[in-house]
Amino acid sequence: MRARGKKVHIKTYGCQMNVYDSDRMADALAPHGYVQTEDMSDADLIVLNTCHIREKAAEKVYSELGRLKELRARRRAAGSDLMIGVAGCVAQAEGEEIIARAPVVDLVVGPQSYHRLPELIERARTARVVDTEFPQEDKFDHLPPPSTIATATRGLTAFLTVQEGCDKFCTFCVVPYTRGGEVSRPVAKLVAEAERLVGAGVREITLLGQNVNAYHGDGENGETANLAGLLRRLSRINGLERLRYTTSHPRDMDADLIAAHGDLDILMPFLHLPVQTGSDRMLRAMNRRHTSADYLALIDRIRAARPDIALSGDFIVGFPGETDEDFAKTMALIEAVGYAAAFSFKYSPRPGTPAADLPDQVDDRLKAERLAALQDLLAGQQQVFNQAQVGRTLPVLFKREGRKSGQLGGRSPYLQAVHAPGDLSLVGTVQPVEIVAASKNSLLGKIVTSD
Repeated sequence: MRARGKKVHIKTYGCQMNVYDSDRMADALAPHGYVQTEDMSDADLIVLNTCHIREKAAEKVYSELGRLKELRARRRAAGSDLMIGVAGCVAQAEGEEIIARAPVVDLVVGPQSYHRLPELIERARTARVVDTEFPQEDKFDHLPPPSTIATATRGLTAFLTVQEGCDKFCTFCVVPYTRGGEVSRPVAKLVAEAERLVGAGVREITLLGQNVNAYHGDGENGETANLAGLLRRLSRINGLERLRYTTSHPRDMDADLIAAHGDLDILMPFLHLPVQTGSDRMLRAMNRRHTSADYLALIDRIRAARPDIALSGDFIVGFPGETDEDFAKTMALIEAVGYAAAFSFKYSPRPGTPAADLPDQVDDRLKAERLAALQDLLAGQQQVFNQAQVGRTLPVLFKREGRKSGQLGGRSPYLQAVHAPGDLSLVGTVQPVEIVAASKNSLLGKIVTSD
């Protein structure tokens, strides 16, 4: 049975891949009459697309489900109804427990099964459903492409999942258990999807993967393509202005990919390359399988290929057994690299991961102290980097009208927010902008004209 005139609200938690997944769930539901709404209270179907990476992720979901229980009670009292689903990595990890703990949930669906969402919704009308299997079929083969209108509505930038899963098994990470092993999509299908995005007005595409630089997909000529090859192929799409990719593992940053940063102007000079810690002892405990010296040498090679490149990273403080000396080595590595941006977190045990059972868990107060010191250092580096842009002329992709009248808002190659006076006709174009001032979170500039 096809639903008619139904509204769906999808609430997204966590990473960019979840943002992409939420869009594709909406695309899967659109042919069945579902339209998206930003108003949760107006929805006939609410899907929580969850993330299991950070601390207390599952508890945040249960807290939200408590609020949805009250919303459904009000809806039923008014003579209507509401279906509630949980998707994503918490669903994958805790499917049966969600059903047991939260009677309000009608449907639990893992990240490998959302192409079956319309079918699962129909089943959930008569019985609660859990689908957290890793299906034989490729979900991407069964998803309808988004409409041109839907893509245009999502803006000038888009995510494109090219790889899923991870084979690295870092001891702190749940991804191999919730997303499975590394799988790469074929080049031809990615090119076709990218061409559809560009045809609908997208100008910048970010390639996504849990370990994106491990990409090895079927090439267009029967060969196996690596990420550098995919980037080179996508760079030939007419109308595409910018390419990015995330998230990377240092061990999969090969010579071909490093060379691509020097060869492809379309590939933005901003690389997210997580290291997690500067301590070799902690790196071994995390099963990262590289050393701090390996990482620093890799940074040197990347900068040699692309001197204007800027780095962002991920850092975990308070991993089990971390000493003051281990933490000092992390601070020293940060000083040595000089980051333009970074994400940093206190270690939190993820159920089912090896690190959760390690001895010598670090006191939470000490974690907080170390995190504050680390974030102060990173914030200072970000401010230095932003200030260094003053006086430079950067190509800026203008995405929207600015906050102030007569102003446009866009992004620099380094993902900084940039504001500059300009006409609305420039939205969707890349313009040279002289940076005249920098703040903590954005840059102010003026468009350089040729006359």
